[in-house]
Amino acid sequence: MTELRRTVQSYIDETPVWRDGTATGQVQMTAMQWRIWLLASAGKFFEGMIVFMTGVALPLMVKEFGLSATEKGVVSAAPLAGIMLGTLMLGGMADTHGRRPVFVIEIAALALFLVGLALSPNLPLVVVCLFGVGIALGCDYPTAHLVISESIASQNRGKLVLGAFAFQAVGALAGTALGYLILANLADVGAWRWMYATAIVPALAVLVGRLTICESGQWLASKGRRAEAEAAIASLLEREPPYPRHIRLKEHAARAHAGRNDGWGSLLTLPTRRAMILASVPWFLQDLGTYGIGLFTPTILAKTVGHEYDFARNISAVIQRDMLAAKGAALIDVLLIVGIVAAVFLADRVGRIKLQVIGFIGCAAGLALAMLSQQTAEPWRTLILFGGFMLFNFMTNVGPNAQTYLLAGEVFPTHLRGKGAGFAAAAGKVGAVLTAFLFPLLLAGFGVNVLLAMLIGTSLLGAALTWRFRIETAGIDLEQI
Repeated sequence: MTELRRTVQSYIDETPVWRDGTATGQVQMTAMQWRIWLLASAGKFFEGMIVFMTGVALPLMVKEFGLSATEKGVVSAAPLAGIMLGTLMLGGMADTHGRRPVFVIEIAALALFLVGLALSPNLPLVVVCLFGVGIALGCDYPTAHLVISESIASQNRGKLVLGAFAFQAVGALAGTALGYLILANLADVGAWRWMYATAIVPALAVLVGRLTICESGQWLASKGRRAEAEAAIASLLEREPPYPRHIRLKEHAARAHAGRNDGWGSLLTLPTRRAMILASVPWFLQDLGTYGIGLFTPTILAKTVGHEYDFARNISAVIQRDMLAAKGAALIDVLLIVGIVAAVFLADRVGRIKLQVIGFIGCAAGLALAMLSQQTAEPWRTLILFGGFMLFNFMTNVGPNAQTYLLAGEVFPTHLRGKGAGFAAAAGKVGAVLTAFLFPLLLAGFGVNVLLAMLIGTSLLGAALTWRFRIETAGIDLEQI
């Protein structure tokens, strides 16, 4: 009897059974699936590590190059701008050229720009290399999601994608901790170069590892390359004893539409338009609040509690103040990890949409507590303010910060998944860049209360739009989206 042809995902989702036909309910991960997951997680780790390390390195760059306020802003914005461009322009390359080639090239580019950054003799080259690092990290945003989600069983997809995403917070903690350790052992204005240099060898190791993975069977099938897709699935599901012994794929549904539009304009047509709005607009609104609070918490605390920072006059003072800032940032990062761990356990059980809505509302509640602190006296004033920021950081990671990333890689069809996820990530980074430039002006012009009220409004709008355009993807076969 000839075996029926099946889809790529049906092979990946297949569960082992007992002799009486009872399914075990679990899909055991193969060595190749674990390798793909670990290598994708490494990319998120580098993102958190490098972006947060820049915050520790910046005061030393200011001292070495004598940066003006404008130049300092350019250095701070360079990696964010690079991430925005990388997600938008390069993420779509994974739809055209394949997941694996882009997955390899982006980590090679990261290692190359890190070398340039560590050796940069002047400010222009520093900015160029930071921008290049951002492009490489931005490209990894959609690609890392795709290589995991298209190679993992549907029932485990949420927890494993978010498990990889959690390494962003782990990297942030590692970056600030590493920056602190280098400062503690190398009291030199050029210590920032060693911070970036520490990531070069690990990046090269990840590059070697990414060269050994297989291509996405779903992407190959969507391009009509059925024989290659069957070989890729065989490599992905290689196990002992061998199973399945024979893989026979049916024609991918996306190929049935001859002459379809795979360009950027297809994201605006029905039914993909709904997915684009759900993936991109809440992410934009989420990044307004997350980056606003994350980047400017010290400024808000200074204005609220009444303490201002003193300017350091020598390198020793710069390093001491930088070490204190690194300690504070590391404490905050621990709470972000708690939030993302909760998201890992809840995403497949509660669902993406419910968590995103609840998370947005929780963020608004945290910001409301911060506003309430303005009307109270000490010691409750500081306690309520910190409690509000702690609630905000936890809820943003259990909700919109995690779920927008997860949904963006799931709600689009295979042949548009790279473009869609890249566009959504770029929309979020537009919010981050706007926040970096406008937040200080709004804070100075309107004060803390007005600014917090605006962010409460964007959080509630994010919850409303998530529910209005909801597409629940928990446990659903990506080839059915």
